[in-house]
Amino acid sequence: MTKRTRGRPVRLLTETELELMGKLWDLGEGTVREVLERLPPERPLAYTSVATILRILEQKGVLASRKEGRGHVYVPLVRKGDYQTFALEQVIGKVFDGEPLELVRRLVDGRLSRTEIASVQALVDSKARPEKGKR
Repeated sequence: MTKRTRGRPVRLLTETELELMGKLWDLGEGTVREVLERLPPERPLAYTSVATILRILEQKGVLASRKEGRGHVYVPLVRKGDYQTFALEQVIGKVFDGEPLELVRRLVDGRLSRTEIASVQALVDSKARPEKGKR
């Protein structure tokens, strides 16, 4: 995501970048230490590694920071939902040849439980119903 177009990312985040962004999305904003504290114990990243990755994300325009005391507080500039939509569009375009129905078919054929399929069906049904006063 070295460039942004109208506030949208243009490249997917790396696995580690996404992991750290997830912690910041959960926090709303946070310091290197706060992000580090939220990583699972089996994920031993050094303070300096987390600081470097957060600075890289800031350079990529995904985060902003403000100086607070001796450190920085990092704030996401890209909302989680916006990134999810972008990432899904990338997967549909590159993996499913631009066919969202193929993604849904793959999910329904093997990844979703009956309960999840019922939830998807209810969502589809609600979208298929015309709104009152509209045709």
